[in-house]
Amino acid sequence: MATIIKVQFHKAGKLYDFLPGDLELQQNELVIVETDRGKTIGQVIKGPLTLDDGEIPEGIKTVLRKARPEDLQSAEKNRAKEKNAFDFCLGRIKERGMEMKLVKVEYLFDGSKAIFYFTADGRIDFRELVKDLAHEFHTRIEMRQIGVRDEAGMVGGIGICGRELCCSSFLREFEPVSVKMAKEQSLALNPTKISGQCGRLLCCLGYEYETYCTLKKGLPKCGKKVKCGDIEGEVVKVNVLDRTVTVKTAEDHEIILRGDDVRQEPTPERPKKKQKSSEEPKPKKQQREQRSESSPPRKGRGASGEEASQKKEKP
Repeated sequence: MATIIKVQFHKAGKLYDFLPGDLELQQNELVIVETDRGKTIGQVIKGPLTLDDGEIPEGIKTVLRKARPEDLQSAEKNRAKEKNAFDFCLGRIKERGMEMKLVKVEYLFDGSKAIFYFTADGRIDFRELVKDLAHEFHTRIEMRQIGVRDEAGMVGGIGICGRELCCSSFLREFEPVSVKMAKEQSLALNPTKISGQCGRLLCCLGYEYETYCTLKKGLPKCGKKVKCGDIEGEVVKVNVLDRTVTVKTAEDHEIILRGDDVRQEPTPERPKKKQKSSEEPKPKKQQREQRSESSPPRKGRGASGEEASQKKEKP
């Protein structure tokens, strides 16, 4: 058995496993850990958790220590340096007319590298830009291209629901979303209604998709003929959450019925098309083609060439 904790380095970022060692750590505490990029300050999100030895990830590292006041001061200095680097890089991008959008600048905890996150439609030649940045800040420079979803998570904002964006508040991993999810929930397929700040489909479309699929089982669709006791008519509205349907009778009366009490009328089977037999007469076009192939071509409008020669020999 071993004890681990889960640490994040950014708000709503991916969680990483670490061994607490001899430290007694609580949730929301700040710690200093060793990563592939060097020493970094992170926040404990979950833990301590007890796992079997076989469930421990390979290559897991141990927390170095709890964050000290001087570590927090270094982090604040990095935030100030990131703002200056952002403004400088944005000015160079405009001067050079580069078709890229700068999103964020991140300094490593020890200040050994500055990472510039940007979005672009295609490949960008930023070699001259990197030279300008390295000459100005005297540190290693990394340009990292990201997608529009990652951009929305970094920048943040308010969604059409009036709340903070899911990707910048609690959603740590993006799940695939499709238009089918909006159709199953009877949402208007208006791009402005079902698209988020990033321009992609709303991540929240997948939150209730499985629930709607489960609740819609057994319910008739709109336009179906149904019967419930003495009531018979056509379904004009379906309330999935209440599992009720609105039926319009022949007298133009609309009645709300429970979906479990409604019995659907069987749909009439379509008549099958008759298969053409081999003995059926061939189309006229094929008959004309066969007749033209069997008979010799005619010369002119009169008789054939032999009959014409015989007529000329007569006195």
